[in-house]
Amino acid sequence: MAGDRLSGLDASFLHLEDASSHMHVASVMLFEGPPPPYDDLLETFERRLPLVPRYRQRLAFVPLAQGRPKWVDDPHLNLRYHVRSTALPSPGSEEQLQDLAGRVFSQQLDRDKPLWEVWLVEGLEGDRFAVLSKTHHALVDGISGVDIISVLFDTSPEPVTPTGPGDRWLPRPLPSRAQLLGEALVERATIPTEVVRSVRAVFRGPRRILGAAREAAVGVGAMAWAGLNPAPSSPYNEPIGPHRRFAWVRANLRDIKAIKDSLGGTVNDVVLATVAGALGRHLRRRGQNTDGLELKAMVPVSVRQDLERGALGNRVAAMMAPLPVWCQEPVARLDIVREELKDLKSGGQAVGAQVLTDLSGFAPSTIMDQASRLMARQRFFNLVVTNVPGPQFPLYLLGRRMLDPFPMVPLAKNQALGVALLSYDGAINFGIVGDFDLMWDLDEFADDLRESLAELAVTAGVELTTPEHVEA
Repeated sequence: MAGDRLSGLDASFLHLEDASSHMHVASVMLFEGPPPPYDDLLETFERRLPLVPRYRQRLAFVPLAQGRPKWVDDPHLNLRYHVRSTALPSPGSEEQLQDLAGRVFSQQLDRDKPLWEVWLVEGLEGDRFAVLSKTHHALVDGISGVDIISVLFDTSPEPVTPTGPGDRWLPRPLPSRAQLLGEALVERATIPTEVVRSVRAVFRGPRRILGAAREAAVGVGAMAWAGLNPAPSSPYNEPIGPHRRFAWVRANLRDIKAIKDSLGGTVNDVVLATVAGALGRHLRRRGQNTDGLELKAMVPVSVRQDLERGALGNRVAAMMAPLPVWCQEPVARLDIVREELKDLKSGGQAVGAQVLTDLSGFAPSTIMDQASRLMARQRFFNLVVTNVPGPQFPLYLLGRRMLDPFPMVPLAKNQALGVALLSYDGAINFGIVGDFDLMWDLDEFADDLRESLAELAVTAGVELTTPEHVEA
């Protein structure tokens, strides 16, 4: 089925992956109360899997790389492999949980199986337990990942049994190598028909189409200019290994909104100014000269339409946002970020990224493979900073309320640091991932984020608070 073929963007995350760069998105989720029995959790996932069919599928690769991989039913699906259980030495601290998460997130997902794992973690102090999740980026982006969480968990303390067909799932037969090759060649031959349709559409609605084309052309030009101006060298852009450290920072979404209301800009502007301030502190503490230094953050921008909510795969574009780490005055730093982001948005950089992403769907798999590796070798940005809006209501797992989700963005080649944010139920949490060796002081960088946010809050006259569900 053509709908089971990976898009060009989805496939690029496979091409980017190697022994050191694991392209899975992940999260640590903390829950209140005693952990559920493992068999109950297993049964819950088994009942919910029909709502997320991709979790029962694995990849099938086209022979001779003549097409992008496609999703096929896994006839050997074993939920006990994907849903696992482990424990901290009780009472386990959050620091020990972070160490465990770093080890779990350091392991690449097996491409011969469905590309996801969930770990139940017992023994956490404070009458809590944790769930670690890993899903390959070829399967989800940030928004669709949040949608999956909303599907697998409940919105009330009373567990809801999914309604629908109760028949036992029977996987479709695996396609042969000849079938995979034949389907890919047929699909490639039919692509010109889509081009013809596009040409016909131009004549049916020339003003609308040509206006969009002009906008796309400007956006592509903006992306090309960004590519001709590579990001500066930094300690965050060295060859990385396979091992990871993971840390987090809690914040109150209401506080972030109060800061932007007082000082101007958007929530994303405040987040990027906070990250820029933390990077400056971190570099100067390491003895680095930050005078005049402006790093670049790749900021994913969702282009997922409302009608596409719940669909898996990736629907993102990107902007290369400036991070003025040289600026030590918090308000001035926020002003710089706000104005430069405004220019990038009006320049259409995100539109250009989306156009290039869409065009990648027409490229043969071998070309996409080489292009993805070339992109990884170029220093278009210094780190990824992604901010995903999550549900602003509590979620439950078998009657236990989720307290905190901490997201993780994967590290690409020569990218030693990544920052992901997820808002949830009044909180906005930073998940920080770093290469184990290059970011030996990741905990100190987490403190830098706290201090940078506190600086902005003081200048805005905002008193930082702790999210209500977290003990002070």
